[in-house]
Amino acid sequence: MTEVIGVKFNKVGKVYYFDPKGYELKVGQGVVLETARGVEFGYVSVANKKVTDAEIVAPLKPIIRPATREDYDRLERNKEKEKEAFEIAVKKIQEHKLDMKLINTEYTFDGSKILFYFTAEGRVDFRELVKSLAGVFRTRIELRQMGVRDEAKTLGAIGICGRPLCCSTFLNDFHSVSIRMAKDQGLSLNPTKISGICGRLMCCLQYEQNAYEDLLKKVPNKGTLVEYEGQKGVVTEVFVLKSLIKVKFGTPEEPTFKILNAPDVKILKKGKAEPIPEDIPDELKEN
Repeated sequence: MTEVIGVKFNKVGKVYYFDPKGYELKVGQGVVLETARGVEFGYVSVANKKVTDAEIVAPLKPIIRPATREDYDRLERNKEKEKEAFEIAVKKIQEHKLDMKLINTEYTFDGSKILFYFTAEGRVDFRELVKSLAGVFRTRIELRQMGVRDEAKTLGAIGICGRPLCCSTFLNDFHSVSIRMAKDQGLSLNPTKISGICGRLMCCLQYEQNAYEDLLKKVPNKGTLVEYEGQKGVVTEVFVLKSLIKVKFGTPEEPTFKILNAPDVKILKKGKAEPIPEDIPDELKEN
């Protein structure tokens, strides 16, 4: 077992383990540490605890020190410098006529590097832009292209539910979401109804998916041939949460419909799961 602390570098982000170096640290306390990006400032999200070696990504790096008053002051100065760097970078992008959108700017804690995050439709040749920025800031420059989901996470917004976006408030990581989830849950496959601010499938589609998958095992698919009280019929609609099905009996000319409990019918021939409509945009089929 090894003693570690968990550190976050953003309000919503992954937790990384570090060696506390003998310090007893509290949740919310600032720490200065070295990462692959350089010297960074982070906040303790998990206080001192023991974990198994299997939970650690080797090598486990030690913190440099708990944050001092001077460290907090430097952090505030960096935030002011980031605002200025953002404005300058936007002007430089316009000067170079690059088809890219600047999203965020970050200084490493020690000021040895500035990271510019942007979105773009495709690949962007920003070599000349980097030279221009390096000439202004006289430090290392790094440009990173991010996806539309990361853009939404970084900027934040209000979702169609009327609440702040999940990704910008509590989701530490993105999970795979597919159009099949929307179909399993009986939602309209209208892209405007199931897409988030980012234009991709809403992350919340996967929250209840496991429950729907369990329930779907207990009800027949649409098109299933069933028998009820000696009559044969076809399932035309499924109400998953209530475990009810709508069955069509009779002839095409004189059909009758009944709402039945799924366990009360006998399945004669299983229907196939309905295919995903072809007019669904490719970017929505799976995130």
